[in-house]
Amino acid sequence: MLTLDINGRSIQIDADPDMPLLWAIRDHANLTGTKFGCGQALCGACTVHVDGQATRSCSLAVGDAQGRKITTIEGVEGKVAEVVQASWRKLDVVQCGYCQSGQIMSAIALLTENKAPSESDIELAMDGNICRCGTYVRIKAAIQDAAQALA
Repeated sequence: MLTLDINGRSIQIDADPDMPLLWAIRDHANLTGTKFGCGQALCGACTVHVDGQATRSCSLAVGDAQGRKITTIEGVEGKVAEVVQASWRKLDVVQCGYCQSGQIMSAIALLTENKAPSESDIELAMDGNICRCGTYVRIKAAIQDAAQALA
C-alpha cells in the first residue's frame, strides 16, 4: 500500500510502485484535470507540482512520489495561482483546453519562482508544454499579464 499527499489529502493506493504518478492521480484519486498526453514527458499535458516544482507525472513513478507534496490543477491555490487563472480567462487563452492544465501548472511554477520573467525565461519554462491548437502567443501574453499583476 502506498500513501500519497495529493492536494493536501493523504490518499492510500494499492498499486505497483513503478506505476506512473499520472495514473494514481487520475484513476486512484479521481482527479482528472491532469491529462495524459504522450506518456514520455515530452508534451507537458500531465504537469503537476511535486514539492512545488513543475513535474511530468507520466514519468515519475508513484513509489518515488511517496512522502512528497503533490499538487494538481484541482488543488492549486494562493495569489500566484489566482492571478495566473485570472489572466488565462482575461486573455481567453484556451482553445480546446486539453493541454491547459499542464500549461497553467508550468506557468504557476515559473511565476512562483520568478515574478518578473523575461521573454526568454517564459520560453524556457514553457518549453516542452505543447499546445496542438497553437495558443502559444496567448499563453505567453497571459504569463506576462500575470507577471504584471503580481508586480
